[in-house]
Amino acid sequence: MSDLDPPVTAVADAVRRALAEDQGILGDITSIATVPDNAVGRGVFASRSEGVMAGTRCATEVYAQLDSAVSVEWQVQDGEDAEAGAPLGIVEGPVRALLGGERTALNFLSHLSGVATTTRRFVRSARGRVRIRDTRKTIPGLRALQKAAVRAGGGFNHRESLSDAILIKDNHLVQLTLEAAVERARVRWPGRPIEVECDTVDQVSAARRADVDVVLLDNMTPTDVAGCVALLDGAALVEISGGIDIDTVTDYLSTGADYIAVGALTHSARALDVGLDLEAVS
Repeated sequence: MSDLDPPVTAVADAVRRALAEDQGILGDITSIATVPDNAVGRGVFASRSEGVMAGTRCATEVYAQLDSAVSVEWQVQDGEDAEAGAPLGIVEGPVRALLGGERTALNFLSHLSGVATTTRRFVRSARGRVRIRDTRKTIPGLRALQKAAVRAGGGFNHRESLSDAILIKDNHLVQLTLEAAVERARVRWPGRPIEVECDTVDQVSAARRADVDVVLLDNMTPTDVAGCVALLDGAALVEISGGIDIDTVTDYLSTGADYIAVGALTHSARALDVGLDLEAVS
């Protein structure tokens, strides 16, 4: 298992739910009616456009759960380039199983490769001057898979869950000052990294006085970000967020920020067009 792989339990659970949704009560009634039960075949996964591969673990798990007689071999691994028209992987076994798992496997491959491809575009635009990382704006139930796809695209992960780190945002400060909220968090969860969202220079100053680990600058212009980075002067890591897209990410490369958070990596990634073509059937 590599760093690009999602947790095994997350893959198995997501695939189980997806198959139950797609198979229904009776299974693939079209294939049951039209394909002999002893027919064996071979299928080739291929991308119809260029992109970055992700989701192979999920596609393999689809067939493992459907029929142990199916074998899957990948020519392109997660994180590698998928060339238009080139084979990505080969699946062999009972034709009914190949067809019964086709859409579920393709759904995982298309969506997760889309996340990886979108991430790679942002990473390339960042030119190694700032790290691109995701958010918790993920499809419910698929977070671990999407975050693995972000890694496959060369991005970095923010919190996996609310338990991973402290992130104090404006809604946490309705009844507390920023400094008081940081102190309460530090006492309650000693040793946990503390990040604070700031949308004004005054809040950034308060965050520096509170000695936080990361300052999240929300919806600031590149000029404002650069000023806040200078104000912090290395006292905390700096993350920026707020509607930064592929056309504007380059505007922030000279600000001195450490991270750019992009929710669109997971909530708005366009699926990669991946297909499965069956070959000679016996």
